Amino acid sequence: MKVALKETPIILISTLKWSVLAIVVGIIVGLSTTVFLRALNWSIAYVNNYEYHFLLLPAIFFVSSLLIHYLAPDAEGHGTEKVIEAVHRRSGKIHLMVVPIKLIASVLTIAFGGSTGKEGPCAQIGGGLSSLFSDIVKFGDADRKKLVICGVSAAFASVFGTPVAGAIFGVEVLFIGQLLYDVLLPSFIAGIVSYHISAQFGVSYFYHHLNFLPVFSEAFFIKIIVAGILFGIVSVLLVESMRYFKDLSLRLRMWKPLKGVVGGIALVGLTFVFSGQYLGLGLDTIQSALEGTEIIWYAFLVKIVFTSITLNFEGSGGVVTPIFFVGAASGSLFSVMLGLDAATTSAIGLVAVLAGTTNTPIASSIMAIELFGADVAPYASLACVISFLITGHRSIYPSQIVSMRKSASIELETGGEVEDVRPRVHPREKSVVGTSLKVWKKINTRRRLERRR
Repeated sequence: MKVALKETPIILISTLKWSVLAIVVGIIVGLSTTVFLRALNWSIAYVNNYEYHFLLLPAIFFVSSLLIHYLAPDAEGHGTEKVIEAVHRRSGKIHLMVVPIKLIASVLTIAFGGSTGKEGPCAQIGGGLSSLFSDIVKFGDADRKKLVICGVSAAFASVFGTPVAGAIFGVEVLFIGQLLYDVLLPSFIAGIVSYHISAQFGVSYFYHHLNFLPVFSEAFFIKIIVAGILFGIVSVLLVESMRYFKDLSLRLRMWKPLKGVVGGIALVGLTFVFSGQYLGLGLDTIQSALEGTEIIWYAFLVKIVFTSITLNFEGSGGVVTPIFFVGAASGSLFSVMLGLDAATTSAIGLVAVLAGTTNTPIASSIMAIELFGADVAPYASLACVISFLITGHRSIYPSQIVSMRKSASIELETGGEVEDVRPRVHPREKSVVGTSLKVWKKINTRRRLERRR
């Protein structure tokens, strides 16, 4: 009893301490996100006055790469991945130069047509400022990590206007199969504060409440399961495409800024082939898909290629907004294949592909509620979990730590980063599969012989 009484004031003080710290981080990230989004929106509006602005992409990638290569190497690629890497490898330590360089490089990339997103820069900028705040108050490694994780949650919340999903995303995205409960309270507080700060300063958010009144039936339920599997396959395509173009970039033995020129030229050529629909954030296409407008069937495949080239050939930005595009556009296609409502399937696809590529099924399910309303939540959650499983032990964030096996039939060592994990089929399962294939071949052979008779 005495121990319990002593424990209570300590927990109370800790709760108050992290509440105050989370509020500070929420304010910092909310303000920095507002600055970034305002700069981005102004730049996009200005650049779009010129029809062929995308012709400058080779030069923009060159300049972006030059800034990052010589001033802030950690600002390379998509920002959330770099924050995850910093948390796991450097206890959340992020160099201050990352903040201005990431802001400039990402605004330039997106405004001139690079196919990236806006959450990554905000996560890295917010994480960098949280790391600086931690150094100012002379916190240790453990507390710095918690503050930086709060920064990721706050950035996600304030960029997309989803405070609850943002809070969960920050504590779910670091590990596959593990939630960081010790950072849950400050992440919630930071996310809510950051969201309200950005909203107070005029940042507008997209909400699309679906007019969805589901009539439950076995056929509808099975179609949602099939859709979840298809969205998982799309997630695999996106992750593997990113890997392929990363390997391709590494095989090009040249100065990094020149790689940017190569990537920019490739995007210019692809734009003349496929149109400018796949440049930049692609918000118009996402909006059209969610309104039920039919999207050309191969749109999600082209967006995957545009994004993979941009992020692996010296473009700067995030990856979640392109994931939204890919999910919504593929949902439009699958709605036709499965005979489902186009707007509903696109909305489910948006969150399901996010769940699969980032291994965050819980945050993605909550996001469905915050963006589209509670009616679609059970079906979106089902698709999110299935997509998460189908993607396997892959991730758009290679620095995620694998803390679980997604199937008992898979052998792998947990505790390592995704890019280092080598899953293997369990020997028992190999023998079962092999025996099944032999039996199937015998049955088919017997049937062919019977037909000949």
